[in-house]
Amino acid sequence: MVANGLNEKTVVEKAEELSFPQSVVEFMQGYIGQPVGGFPEPFRSRVLKGKSIVNGRPGGSIPASDLDSLEEQLKAKYGPSITDLDVMSAALYPKVFDDFQKMRNQFSDLTVLPTKAFLSPMAVDEEIVVSLEKGQDVFIKFKAVGELLPNGQREVFFELNGVPRVIEVRDRTGTRKDSVAQMQVRELADPDKLGSIGAPMSGTVLQVLAKAGSFVDAGEPLVVLSAMKMETTVSAPCSGTLQHVTVTKGDSISAGELLVLIDEGASVDVEDVKETARA
Repeated sequence: MVANGLNEKTVVEKAEELSFPQSVVEFMQGYIGQPVGGFPEPFRSRVLKGKSIVNGRPGGSIPASDLDSLEEQLKAKYGPSITDLDVMSAALYPKVFDDFQKMRNQFSDLTVLPTKAFLSPMAVDEEIVVSLEKGQDVFIKFKAVGELLPNGQREVFFELNGVPRVIEVRDRTGTRKDSVAQMQVRELADPDKLGSIGAPMSGTVLQVLAKAGSFVDAGEPLVVLSAMKMETTVSAPCSGTLQHVTVTKGDSISAGELLVLIDEGASVDVEDVKETARA
């Protein structure tokens, strides 16, 4: 609301045009229960845009879960170290647990890192202490980062318990020149045009559901974004033909940058679409 300059009244009036985080949509669907006094209308209907709703206790309508079978599946996928807590986590939050396990398999146990070092880059000559287990501490001091190599890697220099070490790490940011060029060509959405759809917040593109030249209906999902561990599905605020899709999966975007451009006045012949589909 703050980023889009909305207040309590305007967020209700423009709810059908806005893209709300998935967590908000699921809350309005009733996935975590019913609030005292019920859901506010017409806000709820405008947010859901025809999505299904859950009446009563959410857990009362779902089928029973076979935890023993789930445990076997998790052990087959992630190894025999799966615990009862892991099984419960996977049953409650399957996607979050899967992402957690993938990160752990790639980087090992990151819970041993100090919070600051996990969240932000270390400064030159900054030293941290990592406790691998009781009585086993290692001292890591960051020294420098080398130039970008032809293979897309950078050498990272550090000291481990006082001994100089160097490893190669893939540079996922690109060169500064590439970053500047990307910033210069990124188009902004036109707030005065309903079909000019911008990113509601800064984040990463997880999925592009739209294809240039196709016809979309109002409320149809177009792009899925991820920001601060929260997924947001950007939907079409109007019906029309997609003139332009400016993003691809993995792109980093800022709030207000153009995602999709819809020609509100354009339409397509249904028979032409069927003929194209057959071809």
